Order: sequence, then structure tokens, then C-alpha cells
Amino acid sequence: MANGIALMGWSLPAMESAEKLDIPYVVVGYPDFQNYAEEHNIPFVGWEFKDWNENNTSLQLAEKLKPYDVDLAVPLFEETVDWAGALNSIFRDDPRLFNRSFLFRNKAMMKRKALLAGLRVGLFDEVYNTNQVHKFMDRLNQANLQLEGEEDAWVHLKPFDAAGTVGHKLLRSRKDIDDKVIEKDFPCMVESHLPGKEFSCEAFIHDGKIRFMNITEYVKLGYSNYVPCGPELEEKRPKIREVMERLVDAFGIEYGVIHPEWFLTENDDLSFGEVATRIPGGHIFELISKSYDFDAVQAMILCSDPETDEKTLEEFFPDESEFTQYHGSLMVYPKRGHITRLEVPEELEEDSYFEEHTLLPPAPHKVGDREGYGNHYGTIFFKGKDPERMKSLLTHYQGADFYV
Repeated sequence: MANGIALMGWSLPAMESAEKLDIPYVVVGYPDFQNYAEEHNIPFVGWEFKDWNENNTSLQLAEKLKPYDVDLAVPLFEETVDWAGALNSIFRDDPRLFNRSFLFRNKAMMKRKALLAGLRVGLFDEVYNTNQVHKFMDRLNQANLQLEGEEDAWVHLKPFDAAGTVGHKLLRSRKDIDDKVIEKDFPCMVESHLPGKEFSCEAFIHDGKIRFMNITEYVKLGYSNYVPCGPELEEKRPKIREVMERLVDAFGIEYGVIHPEWFLTENDDLSFGEVATRIPGGHIFELISKSYDFDAVQAMILCSDPETDEKTLEEFFPDESEFTQYHGSLMVYPKRGHITRLEVPEELEEDSYFEEHTLLPPAPHKVGDREGYGNHYGTIFFKGKDPERMKSLLTHYQGADFYV
């Protein structure tokens, strides 16, 4: 095992998981957490992840970590991925680890790498102004052989390095480009709309091999999902496993967790969306832990460590077909600009599939501007044996208005 690990980002569940593994750790987080860490005797190094300059380098961070005898960095959030890559490059004397970390921080770079590996991707480009977005839509329209008067091809605009849906804009027409795109969006990536059913995989990798692979069924991206996937997707597991192994090989991933998103078409073609190397959103790790009865954060730590032995990994992971029941989560966002109270339907709390919720009464009353899907006001958790009923409940309640 590693001498000690640096948990890159502030996460109380990750700290608890590390403590249960009995591994020495230090948290590297924003300086705002310093006082809390001192009050609760949490080993802590304050760091500004957003500032990478001559006064804030990985060498300086490695120096700060020396007293903790750390030899492994585990990224928990998007903005810590490249910092963890830089630290592990130093710890293991392998510059490629740092270079590889940029694949997971630049969406255009990861698309190019996937394309070179022969994975199916949409048309994409890097753009630097609104005129280039218009020209990209022109090329898509031409490629689709669209006639004059027909609807424009859809274009997705995404920042290079933002997590999840932050900064993502769907442009359905030239008017959308003029109305939605602003100067501060650039530079960014644009890509064609990928058809098909979107889902994600969470693969725990050690020594370049997938040790456990979960498939998460998306009911509505950014709102609701459940684990494991239903029978329709599960039937495709061998095909999905094959493209996952190609992705691992192509990106040179040796240790840790990857969270790629894929699109499955009606013709059973799989298109690559994007991939992250940190804890996924949507409470997916929590759902995996419940359904398969193991701690997904501990699994990530064990797989991130080159020193973890085969016997430990074999004993830790269950068979992918051995899950207890389906677990789902619905993230709730207020639908109104001004809200006064929380209302949880009685029928929800009485439903046998209802597990718990973390919805809080609104304060303040005004709902602020949101990026991506914004900050949800809490989550509703479900569990049950029937995936179709799970999907039906998640679909039903994502249309409910819990804040009025």
C-alpha cells in the first residue's frame, strides 16, 4: 500500500472511506476549509487549484506535502485532476502521467485521442468566435445534405475543461448562436449532436485492467439515474466492455477510476461522448456502493495505488452480476424564480420504492442564476427490484414541483 495519500479536494465521505481503510491521508483543499480542518484534527494543506502559475506549481505543492510522507494523489473533483496527475508524475518519476492528465481536462483533446483510437465520435472542432460557430453549423448542414428551409443541425458548445454540464449550450439554429453565445464562451469546443441513448460507465482500473465495471442508466441527464442499468443495456455489456477496454488502452490508463459517457444508437453503434477520471456526479458512487455492497470511494483509492496487491482486489470487488437491488437518485431543482416553501407529496413518502430525501426548506427565497443544471436543492433516493418501476418513478417525480 501507499505510505500516504493526498485526497485532492474536500470530501468528508472520501475522508471517512480512507480512515476505514486505515491509510494515512492528507486533504488538499481550498484554504477556506483550513479552520474546519484544524477544529476537527483533519490533516490539511490549503491550495488554490484554479491558480497555476510560477507562484503556485506542482513542485511547490509536493514540497508542502513532504511532511505527510505522501506518495499517491487521488483526484476527487474535476479541477484537481491535472494537479493529481502532476503530483503522481513527481512521486513515480513518470512525466507521462502529467501529460495524460490533460486528456481528461480538455474535451477537444480527449475527442482527438478517441478518434485516433478508432472510437466512434461526432464531428467536432475548436472555435474562437461566433463566426466560427456559424461555419461549423454550415458544415454540419452540408454533411447532412439538408435542403434550404429545413431545420439546422444541432450544435453542442462546451468549455474545454468544465465539469459536467457547466457552460454547455445546445444550439438548435443560427438564431440560437446569435442569442445564446457570448464572448466569454471562447475559446471552446463545438460538436455535432450524437443520437442514441446516453449512459455512463464507472470502471475501476488497476495495472491497466478493468477490475469492476458498473453501467449507469440515465433517465434524464443531469437529473436522474439508477444503478445498475436495466436489462436492455445490460444485454449490451460485452459490447460496452469491449469499447471500454479500447478506451483504457488508447488513453494509457493504468490506475484509478474512469467515468465515460456513451451513446447507444438503435443500430447498436456506440459513440464516445467524454470521459472523466474522478468521482462522478449524480450520486453515482453512492448508488454503486448501495447496490453492490462495497465502498466505491475505497475502491477508487485501492485502484489508484500501484502497490495494491491482486489478492486485495479480488477479495474487494463482487461479481458484476451480484447486486442487491436497483438504487436511483433524483436531483431536485426549483422550477420557479421565487419560492417560499418545500412540499413533499405524501404519496412519495408512502411509496415502497422511496428510500429517503435530502430536500431542505428554501433559504434564501430567491433562486439565483444557475450554470449547467445549477445547484440542486437536494436529492430523492429510491430502491427496488424492478428497473422499469424505478425508471417510471424517476420520470414521474422529475416533473413534480417540490418548491412552491
